[in-house]
Amino acid sequence: MRDHSELTTLLADWLPRQRWFAGKGRADARVGIVQDVPVSDRLRHLIVEVVYSDGGPRDLYQVPLVIRPDAPHGHSGFLLGEMSTGLVYDGLHDADGSAALLDFLSAGQRHGTLAAHAVAPLSQLPAHSVGAEQSNTSIVYGEEYILKVFRRLWPGVNPDLEVTRALAAAGTRHVASPLAWLDGELPGAGEGGSDADTTFAFMQEYLRSGTEGWKLAITSVRDLYAEGDLPPDEVGGDFAGESERLGAATAEVHTLLAGCFPTAAVDPESLHTTALGLHGRLDAALTAVPELAPHEGGARAAYDALAAETAAAPYQRIHGDLHLGQVLRTENGWVLFDFEGEPARPVPERRRLDSPLRDIAGMLRSFDYAAQSMLLERADEPGLAYRAREWAERNRVAFLDGYQAASGLDLAAHAVELRAYELDKAVYEVLYEARHRPSWVEIPLGAVRRLTALQPPLPTGSAAA
Repeated sequence: MRDHSELTTLLADWLPRQRWFAGKGRADARVGIVQDVPVSDRLRHLIVEVVYSDGGPRDLYQVPLVIRPDAPHGHSGFLLGEMSTGLVYDGLHDADGSAALLDFLSAGQRHGTLAAHAVAPLSQLPAHSVGAEQSNTSIVYGEEYILKVFRRLWPGVNPDLEVTRALAAAGTRHVASPLAWLDGELPGAGEGGSDADTTFAFMQEYLRSGTEGWKLAITSVRDLYAEGDLPPDEVGGDFAGESERLGAATAEVHTLLAGCFPTAAVDPESLHTTALGLHGRLDAALTAVPELAPHEGGARAAYDALAAETAAAPYQRIHGDLHLGQVLRTENGWVLFDFEGEPARPVPERRRLDSPLRDIAGMLRSFDYAAQSMLLERADEPGLAYRAREWAERNRVAFLDGYQAASGLDLAAHAVELRAYELDKAVYEVLYEARHRPSWVEIPLGAVRRLTALQPPLPTGSAAA
């Protein structure tokens, strides 16, 4: 279109300042528009590519835009800038843009390669965007629907759509009902430069009665710290019952996933390969965070112990990024959401079969974070550290009890696996906190110390060799 030169200039300034922009730190980013589809007379759906002088792979983003003659109240934070045809706004934070997206989905329309699919009729409802996310942008319509728009685009069906639809079709009550989705093609993103299918957005039922698991856990920890001298099981806000039910819900979801998708038996060669991957991630973390060095030997022993195992829980599709912020407690029980895995990884990697113990390990780390994070501003109360460890351990045990009872999996027989995956997660957290929240790095470092101290002797034959 004739205004692409102006838009590209605005996008080159605006994109790197967004929280979901993945190219921070890469030099000489060059922005181009590779697709521009009009969704309505005001909303335009852009696919924007960013290429870099380092020769690495390009990044692709979707940027719905609204160009307006006016400057509505409250829009200033979402302004890209001005060009000859008007003021350019992020369309996901504009009422007209949100309404146009809902109309497009409800009608099951297709514009060019951009296609909408609706499971059921959708009502026109007022919208507001949810601004707390880093990798996506969500729009809530009334109190009925929530639309998650994937900002960074990858070839392939997004696992959140794929997995949630499969689980809903299997009849589980532990996911929110899928309602609609938006898909299309990524120009030049397939084999040999061909176009590739992708998922742009996914709409589900909005569970307005739900409360995020993290918020419930933090409330429980706050109640515990207010009492100070009481153990967790004697405090009114004890969370262990909910943790046990959450463990059971997680097990039920894993069981259904094993029935909906392929599974794979795990042989010693697979375990050796998995352990090599853990060693590789440790190598990267050690380079970036010297504080991990004293624990390298214990971590390598943990990973070598995994490689020396002769059997393991079968690999299957899993959640991929499970923690207390990815679950809701509703009036009908626990609901899991955001099955897309780690958004920074390509879709084929997120769709790989993996151990369900990775999800368990992620939740165990989340209990530790809930207990420890509230200590950061209470360093003058050392007695609370003991209570924090009690709370985390109590909820850890409850979650594992619930999972084992619902799954039938003997978790004691998989202790070496679970420890290795939990340690891998803690090492990842150390790297993340060192880069983004240095004041929090002691939380995962403490877990690394604890987990490496529990290791068995180094087995014969090292996976690191």
